[in-house]
Amino acid sequence: MKLVDNYHRTIDYLRLSVTDRCNLRCRYCMPAQGVEATAHAQILIYEDLLFLAQTAVGLGVEKIRITGGEPLVRRGIISFLERLHALKGMQHLVLTTNGLLLEEYAQSLKDAGVRCLNVSVDSLQPQRYAHITRGGDLASWWRGIEAAHHAGLRLKLNVVVMRGINDDEIHDFTALAAQNPWSVRFIEYMPTLQGPDSTLQGIETQTLLESLRQHYTLEPVLRQAQAGPAQEFRLGGGKGSVGFIAAISCPFCHNCNRIRISATGKGRSCLFAQGEMDLKPAIKQRNHATLSAELIKLVAQKPQQHDLGEQPAVQTAVAMSAIGG
Repeated sequence: MKLVDNYHRTIDYLRLSVTDRCNLRCRYCMPAQGVEATAHAQILIYEDLLFLAQTAVGLGVEKIRITGGEPLVRRGIISFLERLHALKGMQHLVLTTNGLLLEEYAQSLKDAGVRCLNVSVDSLQPQRYAHITRGGDLASWWRGIEAAHHAGLRLKLNVVVMRGINDDEIHDFTALAAQNPWSVRFIEYMPTLQGPDSTLQGIETQTLLESLRQHYTLEPVLRQAQAGPAQEFRLGGGKGSVGFIAAISCPFCHNCNRIRISATGKGRSCLFAQGEMDLKPAIKQRNHATLSAELIKLVAQKPQQHDLGEQPAVQTAVAMSAIGG
């Protein structure tokens, strides 16, 4: 069976949050004081998450990305990933992390079945990195990246580009991709915050492309099955690649193949959807048919395209920090 939405898009990719907690407070993700942590009793236990994943895989989901918050802060995560990887029909198990705990967990992640990591990093300058993340240590991040590289994990480095904040580092990040077999992906800032940091501004992908083309030969990479939304380019003469996620200036909604489920069992058919579907009751019933019906309803709610660029931000900071945006 395949999950297909009302616009004939096959949904075979699930982003599954395992926690809303994080060890950073990135300025574009949450307010300085953080967000109120959800009570442990409200968070799905690993058996819930495994049942959910098993049901989704039974409906044709082939790729599951584990997100947070920061997924590595949750106790027992490695054992859960091992069980998830063992599900019949699971083909791609990946994880998004801020990288600060990778020095400890990299090899365990590889042994558990994870093959690719998306690692957030918005500056290569220690003081600026600490400013953007509100206290993060870039040296710890680097140790984590080195551990992941040595473990044989494929690395994608995610950079949210913000005007006047880190846009002067674009060429430094590209040089990093040229020197290493990694993919550096530049992400357009998505205006979802309210409060002091709601004045942050992004830069259009086309502007970044024009700047890089003055110094590098960019060779388009053919989009592969199960690929994410990035438009990828190999760097001529380099070891790695760069990618661009143009969520605002050039939405990729026409080929969106994913749904998101929070650590509390709330489903979203689109990151910017106004409503959520509470899947927890169906998950707790442990009935595949009941939960399958709910997932089919969730997919049917998927909009043709988000309207983020057409209206003021209405999402709260929780949307990004708790759903693994």
